[in-house]
Amino acid sequence: MPKKVKVLIIEDEESLAQMYQTKFDHEGYEVVVATDGSLGVELAQKESPDIILLDIILPKKDGFMVLKELKTDKKTADIKVIMLTNLGQDEDVAKGKKFGAIDYLVKANLTPAQLVAKVAEHLK
Repeated sequence: MPKKVKVLIIEDEESLAQMYQTKFDHEGYEVVVATDGSLGVELAQKESPDIILLDIILPKKDGFMVLKELKTDKKTADIKVIMLTNLGQDEDVAKGKKFGAIDYLVKANLTPAQLVAKVAEHLK
């Protein structure tokens, strides 16, 4: 049996994190959730997820700080990171991509099912 794909969701809004977690669980993914930026970095190092969904506005460390940290650490540098936020401004998108995010998704524009499809697409 192939190993489950592990998704790390770094999202401080509990209802959203839970909704995404439920959807990914249902689709057969292994899910780890962090509710702040510091914990997100810690879990990325400990859990070695296949992909990370990263919010920008987070307690302790914002998403850009987390992304920078992940990309400069040898252990986590190769993990795919998708920025998942409600900040859709062009400069945020550019900043996310500059720091190494593979995609930038606006939460309000996506259903959980569409998010799962996006993740599957990036893991092909």
